[in-house]
Amino acid sequence: MAASSSFLSTASLSNPKSTISFASSVSPAPIPSLRRVVFRSPSSHRRVTTVRSKIREIFMPALSSTMTEGKIVSWIKTEGEKLAKGESVVVVESDKADMDVETFYDGYLAAIVVGEGETAPVGAAIGLLAETEAEIEEAKNKAASKPSSSAVVPSPPPATSSPAPAAAASDGPRKTVATPHAKKLAKQHKVDIGSVAGTGPFGRITASDVEAAAGIAPTVTPPPPPPSPAAAPAPTAKATTTSSPPLLPDASIVPFTAVQSAVSKNMIESLSVPTFRVGYPVNTAALDALYEKVKPKGVTMTALLAKAAGMALAQHPVVNASCKDGKSFSYNSNINVAVAVAINGGLITPVLQDADKLDLYLLSQKWKELVGKARSKQLQPHEYNSGTFTLSNLGMFGVDRFDAILPPGQGAIMAVGASKPTVVADKDGFFSVKNKMLVNVTADHRIVYGADLAAFLQTFAKIVENPDSLTL
Repeated sequence: MAASSSFLSTASLSNPKSTISFASSVSPAPIPSLRRVVFRSPSSHRRVTTVRSKIREIFMPALSSTMTEGKIVSWIKTEGEKLAKGESVVVVESDKADMDVETFYDGYLAAIVVGEGETAPVGAAIGLLAETEAEIEEAKNKAASKPSSSAVVPSPPPATSSPAPAAAASDGPRKTVATPHAKKLAKQHKVDIGSVAGTGPFGRITASDVEAAAGIAPTVTPPPPPPSPAAAPAPTAKATTTSSPPLLPDASIVPFTAVQSAVSKNMIESLSVPTFRVGYPVNTAALDALYEKVKPKGVTMTALLAKAAGMALAQHPVVNASCKDGKSFSYNSNINVAVAVAINGGLITPVLQDADKLDLYLLSQKWKELVGKARSKQLQPHEYNSGTFTLSNLGMFGVDRFDAILPPGQGAIMAVGASKPTVVADKDGFFSVKNKMLVNVTADHRIVYGADLAAFLQTFAKIVENPDSLTL
């Protein structure tokens, strides 16, 4: 499981719910709460021992490599409740799934810093864990002081945006920012432009600043003001209107969910990859017949297509390769076929790992488990972020053809349309009707070329048209 922080550990796979453990990380120096314990020896000498208490911060864990913030779904424990090592404390919603977060320490949940339904960036404190019951009150006081400390953070921006520092910065003769007209006027009136305080944007010295420093009456300044009050506000008002058009009647703004935000981020990232697309018609008569035989045993069409894709990728490893830095690419040792699944409010791609090696029936069973986890938002990170090739099937909706967007970090994605009766002509010119489906593959052109993709699709078509090898 990918985690960006050392205080995370892989959850126990025996737990039916997705869990992740945290080691409520202690700040470099534990929060000082000193208790003085005095020991008196028989010789009446006084020895003072200082015991340092521990109040640990519970951080928002990184539940995936793409997660930047998390949402608190619910706190399993309440403030003041005793915790044992390994117990689940809070349920966190990441960009892909909901996970139980466990603790590595015994103690007490002293304070909840981030409430249910609220979000926090990865690494931010979401709660405080006290080592002893006596330290709960101190932890609560610390939690109460946290909002004030965060409130202090917004205060510096007004200070930096105030004109005083800008003027002070422009006072130095070394850095003088002035308009060309202001420099020309300074020369004409023999004004040291370095001593002029600018009132323009970012402390820029304008012509009016130079005139004011030269003691010239603002003869030129009066004419501009009359037009500017009347004309200037009007354009600005229009500009603001065009930049943010009013909502249509009865329209409402809906913020992205964590899943939608992750999909949006990935789709934007994929736009930077040069891609190309190749389509290929595949005869599905034999595959349809096989499907009717194995369907009663729980085999899905998705499992059949994933198995066929995995076997074809084994013969064309470049299509299973990935380029992540734009300077090199890597051949992946495993063939992990990710399959796009629509979930409530988004899309996720559970991964069938080693799809080329798994038995078809085991692959189908694994796929059912993954779909169940995906729909209940209980997938482990390695179950959705380890794909090396993606399969998207809209055939069950009757879609003839479509193009899929390449996921970041993968070499290709296959879009599968519906299998439909199609009139075809054989080499002798005789017409017949055969079931065909159109397969479109989008590939990263930095590592996969047209000939590579064409050869891969030919192999895939041979496997689908002669599917006996899928059941071996």
